[in-house]
Amino acid sequence: MQFYSTNHQSKKVGFREAVLKGLADDKGLYFPEGIPLLPEKFFKDLNQLSLPEIGYHFLKPYVGDELTAIELKYLLEDALNFDIPLFEIDSGLSVLELFHGPTLAFKDVGARTMARFLSRFAANQKTTILVATSGDTGSAVAHGFYGVDNVEVVILYPKGKVSLLQEKQFTTLGGNITALEVDGNFDDCQRMVKEAFADKELKEKLTLSSANSINIARLLPQAIYYFYAYGQLKDKSKPLVFSVPSGNYGNLTAGLIAKRSGLPVARFIASSNRNDVVPEYFQTGYFRPRPSISTISNAMDVGNPSNFARMLELYNNDLRKMMSEISAYSFSDEQTRNVISEFYRQNQYILDPHGAVAYLGLDAFKSDHIEMYGIFLETAHPAKFKFIVEEQITVPVTMPESLSESLQKKMHKLQISATFYHLKGFLLR
Repeated sequence: MQFYSTNHQSKKVGFREAVLKGLADDKGLYFPEGIPLLPEKFFKDLNQLSLPEIGYHFLKPYVGDELTAIELKYLLEDALNFDIPLFEIDSGLSVLELFHGPTLAFKDVGARTMARFLSRFAANQKTTILVATSGDTGSAVAHGFYGVDNVEVVILYPKGKVSLLQEKQFTTLGGNITALEVDGNFDDCQRMVKEAFADKELKEKLTLSSANSINIARLLPQAIYYFYAYGQLKDKSKPLVFSVPSGNYGNLTAGLIAKRSGLPVARFIASSNRNDVVPEYFQTGYFRPRPSISTISNAMDVGNPSNFARMLELYNNDLRKMMSEISAYSFSDEQTRNVISEFYRQNQYILDPHGAVAYLGLDAFKSDHIEMYGIFLETAHPAKFKFIVEEQITVPVTMPESLSESLQKKMHKLQISATFYHLKGFLLR
């Protein structure tokens, strides 16, 4: 399998090189030249397959000969050593709980898998991982790479715009993990990372790679849990719709790739907070990036989503084709708070702000499509947003032990301005 750049100005590369480089030389994102259709038997056996087994069947065509079958299976068993249960709310609604990994967020799937790919491919070559985070990516990447030989991780995050629990998870590790608190927003952090990959001097002096979903090894593994969810589904007779809380759109893109691989999904819902550049595109036909807005669903506070370029590739830049498979909605913090309260009152189930946005999108869509079966994604444990959630449900949110331990630790972080000049100076030192 070869991977090409979404900017179409760089040569095609194999999986190993795409993983190691992260971003193509022309600043585009790597994308597979084809999406293999999985065999019918795979879907018949889904309810008997584990996460690592599903991952092996899905990823093998993309990895090709870069790893042996045994190496790939071992890598996935090591990375995906937790469950992703599908919890049924009622006869037409389920929630996919993606917060059972080590850092209690969906990013554990992609980050842990990518960390193991990168560790194998980098061999004895010292590599610096650059990652921008608006919340959960930082902790998932930090824990995924913590203690990995020959890998240094530098995490950029916006000052005052991640929750205390999220910040504690990636600023308290030390070792090969460095946290840079940027005086700006997430888009500034993401821009600085991209500028680093494009800088000639840095490329000559350092081996840089990315752990954001711009890296193909972070993106592809996320498709695995869509198959896993379908395998757990009891009623497969109704048309299926997934609602995905969407910020940088890697999660949704992975779901679309799963569909192209044969997963029988009738529709996807792109559920956004007030950072609504993609819902606006669906309404107007104009993609208008702008500075991100801070919300209570902070992992989705992205004003210029990188993975939208990959979505456009999937549909050959045809908005009508995209709209035939995707619906897009955006919601305010007030709506998010209200649905956390109402959903708990009706179902005794605690939503985090991101899952709440996903449910809002699904509810809006299903009001006119009651015949469909809906699954929405809960991407983070509600305890990571304990204070916000408890205000709405008026009962304590149980704090997992790992989060409690993080709160007791001292943070180690460096503050920098939102300029590439300061980031480059730090990296060269």
